Amino acid sequence: MSGSDTSGELPTNGRSALRVDAQRNLEHVLRAAREVFGELGYGAPMEDVARRARVGVGTVYRRFPSKEVLVKRIAEAETARLTEQARAALQQEDEPWAALARFLRASVDSGAGRLLPPQVLGVTAQAPEGEPRVPQQRPSPDGTAPQAGGAVAGEGAGAEGASVGGTDAAALLDVVGQLVARARDAGSLRADVSVSDVLLVIATAAPSLPDPEQQAVASARLLDILLDGLRPHAEG
Repeated sequence: MSGSDTSGELPTNGRSALRVDAQRNLEHVLRAAREVFGELGYGAPMEDVARRARVGVGTVYRRFPSKEVLVKRIAEAETARLTEQARAALQQEDEPWAALARFLRASVDSGAGRLLPPQVLGVTAQAPEGEPRVPQQRPSPDGTAPQAGGAVAGEGAGAEGASVGGTDAAALLDVVGQLVARARDAGSLRADVSVSDVLLVIATAAPSLPDPEQQAVASARLLDILLDGLRPHAEG
């Protein structure tokens, strides 16, 4: 046998095939995680993700050593997706309400809002009266009006809410703040609507239903109702 014989080594095309398989498995896991977490929330077990991806749970853990790592990966990707959707609406729509509505519709259609980390929503557990509430935006330093931009995250989405498990949501909060401020200044958005309210809309306006067509119809109807509730004529 020649001294240059390499029969004991993995052929180059074999290594390539393994890399292709590993990449395919990663894509399946990420797609499955997005679907499972979108339907069941981030509390869904890793076993559900593995089952949806049609791989063993060990395969999931080899790529993501803990559930927290996988959650962070999905949350970062969806926060980035929402940020880009908000920027596109801000840059491509001249009319303030059209820009905000475009962002909301795109976010609901993509399902990204359901995958926001809960802390980014800035929802407090209970109001003093015992009723759930979404905190309003912080007042300006002079105490007269809400601030626009990144500081409008709401009481629960400040420094802690903007960085959830390493997910930096500052850019998202800033651009959505600009959409909200423009629509409010134009008189097309209720004066009491906060960035937290807008994020709550996109997090709840895409119900998870087994039939895709039924889900699309239900989502569109629910979003129309929520958008109407954001308009000034709905006050009082």
